[in-house]
Amino acid sequence: MSRAPVALILGFGPGISFHFADILVQNGYVVAVAARNREKVESLASSIGARPFVADASSIESIQNLFTEVDAQLGAPEVVLFNPSARVRGDFVTIDPSAAAASNQVATGGFVFAQEAARRMLPNRRGAIFFTGATASVKGFAKSSVFAMGKFALRGLAQSLARELSPEGIHVAHFIIDGS
Repeated sequence: MSRAPVALILGFGPGISFHFADILVQNGYVVAVAARNREKVESLASSIGARPFVADASSIESIQNLFTEVDAQLGAPEVVLFNPSARVRGDFVTIDPSAAAASNQVATGGFVFAQEAARRMLPNRRGAIFFTGATASVKGFAKSSVFAMGKFALRGLAQSLARELSPEGIHVAHFIIDGS
């Protein structure tokens, strides 16, 4: 008997990622979901039968540890979704540059997340790496310069990875879905 396929979602919450996880569970996947807040992720995960993990999307080490834990407990994921968002709003001239840098660590987290996923998918020549974006991925708005920077970066990453990994059997997609 073959094992159920594994999916991993980072940036799990009550919106897009919750519904994506629920659909995967209903279709026979073992779904690992991760976010920074243990209580919230455990409560939401239990309501749909997903497996909760704690990880910080802005931390390279946290993301690497997440993949190691999921590998050990469930197996390597075949489908992954990077769904975190870091929003810094305000007048451009008054935004603290350190807040902008911290916010954009989430985009770097997207790179690490995709890299860890691809390393597991390449030997099998199959898998899917998904990123959620927002309208800010293609159009900047006033008082959202930092948010647009991160979202543009993830869209560019997804486009590059699609061209590099598609010939290797790995599907990469970036979805523009405005959340709440």
